[in-house]
Amino acid sequence: MMADKATILVVDDTKQNIDILLGLLDGYDLLVALDGDSAIEIAQQEPIDLILLDIIMPGMDGIEVCKQLKSHEETKHIPVIFITAKTDEETIELAYDSGGLDFVTKPFKPKELLARIKTQLKLQALIKHLDNLSSFDQMTGIYNRRKFFELAEQQFAQAAENLCAMMIDIDKFKPINDNYGHPTGDRVIKAVAKTIKELLPQGAVVGRLGGEEFAVILTATWQEACQLIEKMRIDVAELALKSDDDCAINVTISGGLVKSNESYRSLDHLLKAADDALYEAKGTGRNKAVLRS
Repeated sequence: MMADKATILVVDDTKQNIDILLGLLDGYDLLVALDGDSAIEIAQQEPIDLILLDIIMPGMDGIEVCKQLKSHEETKHIPVIFITAKTDEETIELAYDSGGLDFVTKPFKPKELLARIKTQLKLQALIKHLDNLSSFDQMTGIYNRRKFFELAEQQFAQAAENLCAMMIDIDKFKPINDNYGHPTGDRVIKAVAKTIKELLPQGAVVGRLGGEEFAVILTATWQEACQLIEKMRIDVAELALKSDDDCAINVTISGGLVKSNESYRSLDHLLKAADDALYEAKGTGRNKAVLRS
């Protein structure tokens, strides 16, 4: 759940303090900032696992740095441990109120600091793991139903134009499971999900809604979306999949594609239209996509 070597950002304006921390933390990948502005810039640009933050610094103090980090989407998740010589109750309260998760006073005890760092890293790893379980389909690695609808709702609310919805279903999946077994069926689902995901442009949202059904929300021109769903259909049909007993398995998909317009007042309405198009595709021969602009 946790990388072998976590990256820690050390923020302190005193070289002596930095040297002590660098020597103590040689088991981690370390980055250094000498002031608050630099700390925020580094945290926004680099994958940081934890920040050790001094409070008393010229310009922006550590409390304000922490507040700004917690106000930005890309940095608000980074745990902050304050390290400071200030021990009054007001400072401690401000530190925690700003979003800090721990508070270590100078001069610190090396073993205690290391223990606190390890605790925070373990907690963050656990949080990431739980978020993964709650957001991603564990078989395919794409978004699960809950997370798909959460992100798709955001896309629907923000998109002014060129929003398209796809519903995709693996053709005759039940016979695949019945004839070749569930392990083979699982491999088919994984392969189809991988094919769909790899073809999608940046910013598109794809999820497994359940069983052999997938949904996609993306911003694209109608021509781009039509070409994309056809490319998905072709690439899936060309998958070279085999059962456990080495039998070739022919896999195809059917799809429904709809372009949003002012008549679609909700995401559910849009996806229902895409699902109706999918139903038509499956009812008129399968291995095809029905397009409704």
